[in-house]
Formats: sequence, C-alpha cells, structure tokens
Amino acid sequence: MAEPCPGLALRFQRRFLAARPLRSLPWPELEQSLRTAPDSALLADILHKTILHPLCVKYPPSAKYRRCFLTELIKKLESTAAEPLDELYEALADVLKEEEESTHCYKNYLLPSGDCVSLCESTALISGGTTGLLTWEAALHLAQWALQNPSLFRGRTILELGSGVGFTGIAICKSCQPRTFIFSDCHPLVLSQLRENLQLNGLSLEPDRTWSPQTESQGQEGEGQSCQTPKVIVAELDWGSVTEKQLLPLRADVVIAADVVYDPEIIVALVGMLQKLSTSRADRKAPEVFIASTIRNPATYQLFQAELDKAGIRWQVIPSHSSCNFLCDVQPDVTILQLFV
Repeated sequence: MAEPCPGLALRFQRRFLAARPLRSLPWPELEQSLRTAPDSALLADILHKTILHPLCVKYPPSAKYRRCFLTELIKKLESTAAEPLDELYEALADVLKEEEESTHCYKNYLLPSGDCVSLCESTALISGGTTGLLTWEAALHLAQWALQNPSLFRGRTILELGSGVGFTGIAICKSCQPRTFIFSDCHPLVLSQLRENLQLNGLSLEPDRTWSPQTESQGQEGEGQSCQTPKVIVAELDWGSVTEKQLLPLRADVVIAADVVYDPEIIVALVGMLQKLSTSRADRKAPEVFIASTIRNPATYQLFQAELDKAGIRWQVIPSHSSCNFLCDVQPDVTILQLFV
C-alpha cells in the first residue's frame, strides 16, 4: 500500500537522526495517516529510516532517546487495527539490552546537499564545567542561513568564535566551499571534542593545523587551495588575552559566532575581541561579522547591543528566512546580527 502521507517517513528521519525533541516529530500526521489507512507498512518504513538507518546504527542517538521513540511508535501501532510489526518490538528489545547510559551520544544532521554532519555530543547541558559540548539552537539557525548564502563563504577564510562541537563550521565546510575555515574555542574539553568531530566528518587536521598564540607565526599559506577541500584549522583562542598581533596570521575575511551572547560576564571580552579583529588584517580591511543569538534573557542581549554601541561597532539585524531546509521544527527566538567592525 502506498504511504498515505508522502514524505512523512522522511520528516521523521530528518528529525530523529538529529535527535530533535521528540515532541517536535510529526506524530499528529502519523496518527491521521494510520486512521485513514491502518497499515503497518508506514511504521516499517519509519523504522527503517530511523532506528535501522545505517547512520543511526553507526552513530546512534542516546539509548534513552531511541527507547522513548520506539515506545511512542509502538503506542501508535497498538492504537490501530494494523498488523503487529515484529521488527518494532525486536528493535525496542535490542535498545533495552544496551549497557548503562553513556555521557555522550551522536546526532546526525542531513544537509540539503544530501551530505550529513555527524557529531558526538554530551548528553548533559553542562559537562566538565562548560556548555560547549553540545549543539545549541543558534548554531543550527546560523548554519541554515549560511547554506542559503554560500557566496559569502566561497573561496574565503572564515573564523568561527566559540565553535563548540563544530556543527556550523562543518556544515559550511561541506556545503559552502570556503578556502580556509578556522574553528576556535578556549576550553580544552571542547577543543578535544571538536577535533574528534572534524575527523568524524572527514575534515582531517594535519599536525601543523592546530593554531595557538604561541604558534601564530605559522601564518596561512595556500592561498590558491581548492575550495573543494578547505584548509581546516583549530585555534585555541582566549578572547581576553589574545593580541591583535597574534591574530594577524589568521587573516579572516568573515567572522561568525553562534550562541556566544548568553553571559553578561563574557560580553565585554567578546566585544573586545571584535575590536581586535577589526585591525587584525595586514591590509587593514575589517572582516564581515555575523553573530547568531538565541534571546533567552532580553537584558543580556540588550547589554551586548549597548556594548557594541559603546565600542562604536554598528550593527543591523539580518532578516529572518522563511523557508525551511534541514531544520523542520519550530524556530526558537534566534536573531542574526551583522556587525560593522
């Protein structure tokens, strides 16, 4: 029997592989389809596009997430007159047999190009004293915007501040053909996880491609490097202590950041870093800067804007896009600012 709701299994797949909140999956549409045509074939299709998908088998979401997902699927099956689906119960039995819950899990984001970004992330919001070990909403929003504006990144050197586990930068490297992409963060655990995720996605770091203020003299060779295989660098950057001179070799054309405006205590350091970047190119041409923020606390965000004004950094809001690419659930309150440093 043909699927009553074309594309429904693919929508489940996209959200499940990325371990999006279970409530955001299209359960109402599934219920409607099963009421219209109680057929276990649709559930089998969803099962094979999610739990049994090769990406899930190789890089699985947390056991708890998979268990809750399968439990909900079984509820939908049992609420209809459809034939029992042994595969569904067997899949749940397999998940229940797994060992104790890990502190890490995988998320797989399907890009519009057909490529995928697979990430190993922490299952906790705060781990090892940092919030940088998982992907936050603004990073997803910024990546989607970047993929809709690839010409801004093609053939250019991109510096990302606060890269975290690397989602935005990896998506840009796979889809926007930058010449060089510089991932940066300051927390040792985050930098270690970031390097692991780069390797997971085939973006290998050569021994001389880890940058720190002590090795800034390495500079950036390879101006003519193919954009198909961007040069990838991981930089340990402390916004407060790094100097303009140390930033010179990075030569960023574009600077991006996501979810870095969340703590009033780091805003002054962030604005100071942007001021340093404004004069950190040998040709004195300031980079283009884009910062995506989830506005959780309006007072903190207003403080950021006030500090930008105080530093003489002009800014404007980038209009929100209306189309949906690889993010299919409701967008949070995310704003992208373009800064003129």
